[in-house]
Amino acid sequence: MTTIPPSTAGDCSLFSTVSPCARARRHGHEGGVLWFTGLSGSGKSTLAIGLEQALFAEGFKVFVLDGDNLRHGLNGDLGFSDRDRQENIRRVTEVAAAFVDTGMVVITAFISPFRADRDRASQILGAKFHEIFVDANLEVCEARDPKGLYKKARAGIIPDFTGISSPYERPESPALSLDTGCMSIDVCVADLRDYAMRAFLRA
Repeated sequence: MTTIPPSTAGDCSLFSTVSPCARARRHGHEGGVLWFTGLSGSGKSTLAIGLEQALFAEGFKVFVLDGDNLRHGLNGDLGFSDRDRQENIRRVTEVAAAFVDTGMVVITAFISPFRADRDRASQILGAKFHEIFVDANLEVCEARDPKGLYKKARAGIIPDFTGISSPYERPESPALSLDTGCMSIDVCVADLRDYAMRAFLRA
């Protein structure tokens, strides 16, 4: 087993001798997580993709973890009960933490409806966690309904649907809040880019 020198042990992942500072110097930015939370249809995935493109163009090492994609793979065994939602977010947090250890900026796009689950993610990721509230009210999201999910939920076809038959707990003090009911995608992405540059770019 490789022994980590005492002078760097506090700066390294348990299984790596490359310090976060060394990775940041190489990448030109710090690693961290922009945790998008909001109702289905609020625009999380759209903004995540737009921000990924904007940051990639700036030279960032950046990647999106999206709820729909992970539910086809890593979280394919999970349903939508409260317990499964909690496990979904626990797994996402651990994956995001692994990416952050490599110095990447991770954008997560998950409803993550329960405040306690987001708080646990914050505890695990520490200062690397940035909660972004993609704020659109239920009426706006239901009017959009891009996947027809609200219609199915109203018809009782989808049980435990957030905002209809399962609660959504709004963030109390997000790092950034974007009202996508009245703000354009371009304006939101620009605000997100500016926030990310302040949060992660090395001087």
